[in-house]
Amino acid sequence: MEGSLQVFTMKRYSPILAVLCAALLAGPVLASGQVAKPTTPPAATPGESQVKPPPAQPGTQTKPGTQKPPSASPAPITPAQGVPPPPGYVIGPEDVLQVLYWREKELSAEVTVRPDGMISLPLLNDVQAINLTPEQLRERVTETAKRYIEDPSVTVVIKEIKSRKVFITGQVAKPGPYPLTAPTTVLQLIATAGGLSEFAKGNDITILRLENGRSVSLPFKYKDVVKRKNLQQNIELRPGDTVIVP
Repeated sequence: MEGSLQVFTMKRYSPILAVLCAALLAGPVLASGQVAKPTTPPAATPGESQVKPPPAQPGTQTKPGTQKPPSASPAPITPAQGVPPPPGYVIGPEDVLQVLYWREKELSAEVTVRPDGMISLPLLNDVQAINLTPEQLRERVTETAKRYIEDPSVTVVIKEIKSRKVFITGQVAKPGPYPLTAPTTVLQLIATAGGLSEFAKGNDITILRLENGRSVSLPFKYKDVVKRKNLQQNIELRPGDTVIVP
């Protein structure tokens, strides 16, 4: 009897078991009774690359803000405004010049006139500059540069005048050399040097000047000039003049 009941029960529920097995084999059942579909990766949006960038090589990664800027070429010489040369000016030792090329900027240079009167320029080497006007030096550099450059365009700028000096010595507050960058009289030089000292002999002042290769002595009476007498003796000084105040 028991055996007959078990056979009957299995025959009764075998269709239900078959359905459940089929459902389990087909995939998981959702609460709504629908079978879940396998998930797929989202499609890339138009224009978006699906290729990943290659990994950075060791030692090449830079931190934000630490990236080095591209190396810049050396800056060319900036033309100086220059000093207007006084009348009759010729280049002398210690003067600072700028020799500028219009197209060949790498040949431009700022130079100081050496004691031997020469300047050293790129490509041209030594060029004599002493006792030349700026225009004469420009012509000389241009002619020399034509050996190496086609149709050079050269400009000479006087940046500093250090060769034009006058000297004052003796009974003044600040004796010594003074640059002569503008027209200067004897009285103006004495004032620049701080004036006469208490024991100076103002009417025995002498100006020593070199003219045509020989030394010339010119008198200067301080008291007369300050009283507006004999003003012609208050001469304009020249480079190299020496004022002696006893």
